[in-house]
Amino acid sequence: MKLGLGLYAGGVTDSNLDFARQLGATHIVCHLPGEDTLPARSGVWQVDDLLRLRQHINGHGLELAAIENFRPEHWDQVLLGGPGRAAQMENLKATIRNLGRAGIPCMGYYFSLAGVWGRVATRVSRGGAEAVGFHREAAPPETPIPCGEVWGTRVAAHAPAGDIGTVSHDEMWARLACFLEGLVPVAEEAGVRLAAHPDDPPIPVLRGTARLITHPDHYQRLLDLVPSRSNGLEFCQGTVSEMQGADVYDAIDRFSRQDRICYVHFRNVRGKVPDYDEVFLDEGDVDMLRALRIYHANGFDGVLIPDHTPHTSCAAPWHAGMAFALGYMRAILRQLGAV
Repeated sequence: MKLGLGLYAGGVTDSNLDFARQLGATHIVCHLPGEDTLPARSGVWQVDDLLRLRQHINGHGLELAAIENFRPEHWDQVLLGGPGRAAQMENLKATIRNLGRAGIPCMGYYFSLAGVWGRVATRVSRGGAEAVGFHREAAPPETPIPCGEVWGTRVAAHAPAGDIGTVSHDEMWARLACFLEGLVPVAEEAGVRLAAHPDDPPIPVLRGTARLITHPDHYQRLLDLVPSRSNGLEFCQGTVSEMQGADVYDAIDRFSRQDRICYVHFRNVRGKVPDYDEVFLDEGDVDMLRALRIYHANGFDGVLIPDHTPHTSCAAPWHAGMAFALGYMRAILRQLGAV
């Protein structure tokens, strides 16, 4: 297994890359890159820019494991099933081909209209460290999603008034099938894997719109839509452990045996929907050593990143939290002989 660090838009800096290498990481996942990190001309990430990003990361002794999340304006019509879907699908295909040409092996995505929504700040982790959680009673009102918005981002400046209304599970599964049927064959040819993130929070309906992946069985349904190693999972272990009726150890075993996990968000939580909190790796409901033993026993050789972690009370709260997580993960991986 490989130890990685996720860096958000604007965070792929020389100092953060040095930090990752110093803590023992070997791989980077680049989250939702913006114009400063990865410019998009006509809705497509170009080969030269992708190569520049990869080479910047390589220059610090690290590998670029994946890019995570298309920018909302690149595929809002795909998510909405709108009139611009066909044109955006062609752009997504071009981006996937360019990832392959640039030697970037994986593209993570999250097929959702509401996106990650309703988190609240908490201090229930050890020592009052600042983190996030979901508590249904403390979440904002579930207002309908306005026209021209996906993922809480306004992507259409001149969208009509009103909201998108309700969207059923059948509609969302049909849109996902169209996305995968069009993109997976291109990904296969390009040598790129598509990696699906589950819904966070894993609630069946949010803001009037159906959520797709709120139980491990839904992950299996996604994989079965287009059977291919290029149709894989961005396995968010924290989100899976938040799901009602889910056994996280069984899910790890199930999907790692199928070789369908592209990379892992290695996070611990306390509780399940509708009430849970993100906590340090060693204080949540999941036995993280047991989890890593399952990955290892099943031959998983992908990247694990601590996607979130509580912030500590110091001058560099994010860095200190990530340092704790990476050190914890590296120690277990060395004990298992996995690095």
